[in-house]
Amino acid sequence: MTDIPTPLDPALASTRQPTAIVERDGVHYTLLGTAHVSRASVDAVRAAIASGTFDEIAVELDPQRLQGLTDPDSLANLDLIKVLREGKTAVFAANLALAGYQRRLAEKLGIEPGAELKVAAAEARSLGLPLHLIDRDVGLTFRRAMRRLGWWGRAKIASGLVAGMVVNDEVDEDQIEKLKEGDMLESAFSEFAAQTPALYDTIIAERDRYMAARLRESATTAGARVLAVVGAGHLQGLARHLREDTDPPAQVREQLEFVPKKSSVPWFTLAITALVLGSFAYGFWRGGFDVGADLVAQWVAYTSGLAALGCLLAGGHLLSIVTAAIAAPLKPFHPGVPSGTFSAMVEAWIRKPTYADFLALRTDVQSARGWYRNRVARVLVNFTLTNLGTAIGVWIAGARILGKLFG
Repeated sequence: MTDIPTPLDPALASTRQPTAIVERDGVHYTLLGTAHVSRASVDAVRAAIASGTFDEIAVELDPQRLQGLTDPDSLANLDLIKVLREGKTAVFAANLALAGYQRRLAEKLGIEPGAELKVAAAEARSLGLPLHLIDRDVGLTFRRAMRRLGWWGRAKIASGLVAGMVVNDEVDEDQIEKLKEGDMLESAFSEFAAQTPALYDTIIAERDRYMAARLRESATTAGARVLAVVGAGHLQGLARHLREDTDPPAQVREQLEFVPKKSSVPWFTLAITALVLGSFAYGFWRGGFDVGADLVAQWVAYTSGLAALGCLLAGGHLLSIVTAAIAAPLKPFHPGVPSGTFSAMVEAWIRKPTYADFLALRTDVQSARGWYRNRVARVLVNFTLTNLGTAIGVWIAGARILGKLFG
């Protein structure tokens, strides 16, 4: 295995883009480092592929991101109720935040972020060259990152995502410089990645190793010359792993795609359930029916009332508000399923998002008014505010019940 720091073809030399060349297992890999907001990078990719030097093309994309770049209407095929039912609301919101960030970049810089990756895929297909998508699915990266953060870190990320979708801030120069170094996810989450080593490791370092494994797994034809178009920020790490990793690529990929599941026993939910039921039982035993009934009434009033209020503030339909009011007091009895899921599913069923809603989603989420106008976005607002209302209701009701029993 060798690592050659010079381009393979004169067309690459003239572009002055960072490159690395690795030969391994009879395959010749040319890694072309690009900036995701650079016309020069687009031109470099075109020149490299047009040179006729390469037999296969690999790009720093997963199928979902490639579809988002090449098919603007892809969101219109999304089953929103399925997203809610399968608990993928947070990943969907993260993708929306990323899309909104990319849109602001495009408006500021006059070039679509990731244009060079899109061009690489299009050129490979037009020439009939094998195309390898080597990046890890964004949803997997997001879920692995969340598992490595504590509750405070997850709360910061969640608030950042909401702000990123609602606030139409200008993209600052630091973020643009990061994009010139070449990674969209690092730039989008730069504030958190810089402060959280675990997040940086998941978003950058893990993906270096993952893409190296995918290259080894995908490009197996002896003597093949492979051009891999990746963000410049991944160039050194990717080249190192491509040279040095000895574990089987399938094993590496399996390891880096694994998302630790939450405990099969929902201890926290069981503790809350036991506390609530125990408080009710103690109230009936100590104070009789009147005290016990009053505790139950307070629990229902606060959880149901605040969940319904959250749904109402989200512009929910009457049936969605009623659903929120019914589901919230039962929160301890449906572990792992946020109460907002039920009201959001009813909202999506009654006010079914239209094709136009999906097409306008990336634009509408740039303003508060757009969130309420767009039916897809409003379902997410419903989900979020109903959950927030339920959580506040649980804590207030719990405090009042304990105060009444032991005050």
